[in-house]
Amino acid sequence: MIRLQGIAVSPGVAIGKASVFNSEGHQITVSVCAPDKALEELERLKEAIRVASQDISESRDSVTATMGKQYGAIFEGHLVMLQDQKLFETMENAILQEHFTAEYAVYKTLHAYAQVFQSIQDPFMAERANDILDLEKRVLRILLQEKRQQQQFTEPIILFARNLTPSETASMNTRFVQAFATELGGPTSHTAIVAEALRIPAVVGLGNFLEQITAGDTVIVDGNSGVLIVHPDEEVLRRYRNIERQRRTLDVRLESLRDLPARTIDGTEIQLLGNIEFPHESQACLDHGAEGIGLYRTEFLYLGGSIPDEEEHFNAYRQVIESMRGRPVTIRTVDLGADKLIEKPYSLRNAKKSDLGYYIEEEKNPCLGLRSIRLSLKRIELFRKQLRAILRAGVYGPVKIMFPLVTTISEWRQARMIVEDVKEDLFERGIPFQRDVDMGIMVEVPAVVLMIDHFAREVDFFSIGTNDLTQYALAVDRTNKDVVYLYNSCDPVILKMLDITIRAAEERNKPVSLCGQMSGNPHNTILLLGLGLRTLSVSPGAIPEVKRVCRRVNIAQCKAVAARALRMEKASEVRNYLWSEHQKLFPELDGEVF
Repeated sequence: MIRLQGIAVSPGVAIGKASVFNSEGHQITVSVCAPDKALEELERLKEAIRVASQDISESRDSVTATMGKQYGAIFEGHLVMLQDQKLFETMENAILQEHFTAEYAVYKTLHAYAQVFQSIQDPFMAERANDILDLEKRVLRILLQEKRQQQQFTEPIILFARNLTPSETASMNTRFVQAFATELGGPTSHTAIVAEALRIPAVVGLGNFLEQITAGDTVIVDGNSGVLIVHPDEEVLRRYRNIERQRRTLDVRLESLRDLPARTIDGTEIQLLGNIEFPHESQACLDHGAEGIGLYRTEFLYLGGSIPDEEEHFNAYRQVIESMRGRPVTIRTVDLGADKLIEKPYSLRNAKKSDLGYYIEEEKNPCLGLRSIRLSLKRIELFRKQLRAILRAGVYGPVKIMFPLVTTISEWRQARMIVEDVKEDLFERGIPFQRDVDMGIMVEVPAVVLMIDHFAREVDFFSIGTNDLTQYALAVDRTNKDVVYLYNSCDPVILKMLDITIRAAEERNKPVSLCGQMSGNPHNTILLLGLGLRTLSVSPGAIPEVKRVCRRVNIAQCKAVAARALRMEKASEVRNYLWSEHQKLFPELDGEVF
């Protein structure tokens, strides 16, 4: 039996026979055309873009019809990117001025864009490169007059690949493809998002494992814990088959909870909010019964390769605020990692000023470098632009502003001062804006926890980001499969930090929520309620399971669990304890693996 650890991106368990997917690649060498043939090459490019746009539109409509508008919007984003005028002008210049062939212009331009994103250490931004490569593959396939290779299956299989693009994932026939696992990929890619929408278990980032797989091997993909098991023994097979049966039963039960309140047995109201990355995901929050949005990430505005203007910010925020129909929306200011926004050409040596976008300088230690609020305070005009848009959008519904990766009181005070200055500027110009806006910080740096009593005197609210807090407190890269076993938000150190933060917020009567992945795991819900949290912000799809736990417990019971967990010394001890408590709540899930 072989057991491999990767990164879980879509929950669930699947057992089946292995099939390896060979996704075609395009090796393009430098290719030029005669100057008098440049216009012909340009026409070929235009036609390829037209056909690719039609193909993407069909994918969008198909995904929308089968999975919902919020997932079809991923391909709408691909369409917007492909039809971007600056992108086209860059490829056009490559053909007309450098006399490249259409194929090489596409390859050189889109590869240059992709490399910029791949060089970013922030996982969310780096994984957008896969979307760009998806576009490149589509257009090159048309230019090279290749037919798309479809693997036809006649029986259920589990798919393995080096990597999968969003369109390849969306086109899977889930009647036969039960799950997939890839060597590359990360938790915030569009491939991961589509996999979760398809409700297909998926594990990515497994490293070089394909040579260990033979077609027809019996395998298990555990999308809950990020595990791939090859040649499982009979005991492991029995246990996972039991999990499969339980999941099917649970899905039916969760559907009935959508419109019910997240109220404990003793009448305590728990507020469940949604985390979103793109405007279209606000609908998923409503569909799953969210009472608002606790974390609206805004980095997507920078994915097009250029710095967004104020109106782009404003329109994106207004769309979400209006769609939530009066429910609160907390907007996190830009949280780009390892980012130095400087004007530098992406690729072609004779790119014009209008073609310049932003470029991410490489840092030796990007997680500790110029990122998040540090970047905003260094590039104040970009920060003011975003703040103006947030305050203006607040006219259409209740908004809160949240600053990421704050480390010192000085950073918080400077950010707050800039907001007040932006308010004054909008007032003097007679522009409508939300005047009374709550401002808070994310608690994701250990230094803030140690100074939390000082912050509690000044901030309006806290939101605990356990993803980065765990990473910084335990010195573990959460995207590195080789050390991911050390990354555990249930580590006693993290529990003590949560306890300190929540108690300080309570003493000052300041709202506190938790928006990290920890809050979306139903095994943790009883612990978090016991620690004193009454607001949890989770991915939309996790809301029903968290609500199910809330409705089965009372606060005294939760406090007893938290008190015992706080006395434990090892993360594994805490995890096993929470698992056992979850089993007591739901004895029908006696085979569930934590």
